[in-house]
Amino acid sequence: MASRGVVGAFLLAALPLLCLELRRGIPDLEEEEKNEKRQKLVRKKQQEAQGEKASRYIENVLKPHQEMKLKKLEERFYHMTGETWKLSNGHKLGGDGDLVLESESQTSSETSNREAAKRRKLPKPVTKVSPPAEQPTQKEVLDLPEEPPEIAEEVVTVALRCPSGRVLRRRFFKSCSSQVLFDWMMKIGYHTSLYSLSTSFPRRTLEVERGWSLQDVGITVDTVLNVEEKEQSS
Repeated sequence: MASRGVVGAFLLAALPLLCLELRRGIPDLEEEEKNEKRQKLVRKKQQEAQGEKASRYIENVLKPHQEMKLKKLEERFYHMTGETWKLSNGHKLGGDGDLVLESESQTSSETSNREAAKRRKLPKPVTKVSPPAEQPTQKEVLDLPEEPPEIAEEVVTVALRCPSGRVLRRRFFKSCSSQVLFDWMMKIGYHTSLYSLSTSFPRRTLEVERGWSLQDVGITVDTVLNVEEKEQSS
């Protein structure tokens, strides 16, 4: 009986110590939970940072690289097919834009005519002061036929690629006289004595005869014609 009393006294004495140890263990569990939450938050922020970095890389590096690659493939394709005029911005058919472009093209082409004339060693034009009665009349001004609407039938679009790099486009009826192409070329400033028209692919010089229509000279679909300087005759 005495030994049982001693054990009971010992347990009673150790009970406060046991409670104290249990209390110390509870904060440790809470601290572990807090650490785990902090680690999850850090991992989440790292994942978001990696995602944002990947998005910037795609937007600033991969996407421009792909666009540049596609552009080079497009340029190579049009160079192979002889349709490099499609790479230029161009302008809307008809309207006041054609008049502005023709005016600008005429200014630049006048310089081209003078340079071509110098290379051919043509005699310099003599400037004479003519009386008002001898001034050119309106009949001498080249008039082009009215441009047909886009929805009209039997219509083709012709593009002139000038030596300056400018591309002009205009619609004509297939039944129009083929001479209208040279009238158009002269109107924008390229004289027929110095320049000729040729197809892109296959390359051939365009020849016309009086009474021939655009259809007669082979222009039955949308066509690109190059304005080229004539070769010097020996």
